[in-house]
Parts: sequence; structure tokens; C-alpha cells
Amino acid sequence: MQKCFFLICPTDYIENAINKTFRSQNYFYTSLGNSFIYDDKTMKYIKKIVEKHNIQKLCFVLSIDNKIVLDALWKGNFSKIGALNRFQNEIRKEKELSKKIFKSSNSQFAILSYFLNKKIKDFKLHLNTVAQHSINIEAKVYYRNQNRFSSIYSDLVCLQQYHFN
Repeated sequence: MQKCFFLICPTDYIENAINKTFRSQNYFYTSLGNSFIYDDKTMKYIKKIVEKHNIQKLCFVLSIDNKIVLDALWKGNFSKIGALNRFQNEIRKEKELSKKIFKSSNSQFAILSYFLNKKIKDFKLHLNTVAQHSINIEAKVYYRNQNRFSSIYSDLVCLQQYHFN
């Protein structure tokens, strides 16, 4: 049986949906809006879990209606929480860039895709300190009203800079 490590936001409450959809042995790590920082303590903890349970797949998951992301996009109620400042700035920056590229109906999914692609890249930079074996890393967005998980836009679509000819 495949073993998967899911990085999720505790405000999404999606553990049950993940367990029902992904029939694997699942492990979870939570951080607000998937905004965890790759400090030594966090990476040692993840390394310990990955090695102990021989985890083959790591998946970042955010709900399309994630409260932390929606707040960063529209309200800013959590802006006084110092630990979320960098996260909120990243989301706002991508919101402005995505306005130039995507229709408004796709912008939220595009922003989450960009953010999760960035998380994958950041994690891969630290991967050599985490696992001694190969780990497949991916990301998904959860649509609560449809009870389905969707793969994010590829990194090719979510480039950090956009160029038009």
C-alpha cells in the first residue's frame, strides 16, 4: 500500500475527504494556508516521518474556499498575525499578476496553483535534507461543494513572470 504525506491547512477540515478519496496510508501535517516555513525543526520532523513510514508521495492540498487564502485575497482580517504576513503578501502579489492572465472565474484556482507550485519548488530545494529515497511531490485543490480534488495547473502555466509577444 502506498504511503502518502499530506500537507494541509487545519481550517479546511479535509482529512476525511482525503482518506475517502485516496485509498492509501495517509499522514498529515498542518499549517495555516500551507504556509509552513522550512526551518531546521520543521524539516527534521518531516524527515523523521518520511523515513520512519517510508513515505513515497507528498501532496500539498488546499481547499478552493480556504479561509486563510480567501482572507489574503479579499479581506485582510488576519493581516495582523505576523506569521502570516509573508504568506498574505505572496497571495496578493499573485492575485495582481493573475489579473493580467486569467479570466476572473479562473483566477482563484490560478492563484492557488501558482502558490502550490511554489511550495513544491521550495520543498524540492530542501528535499535532499528530508529523504534518502525518491518522493513524488504534487498538489491538489479541493472543491468542497463537489467533493472532488483537482490537480493544479502545471508549473509551465504558472510561471513567475509572464511574457507576451
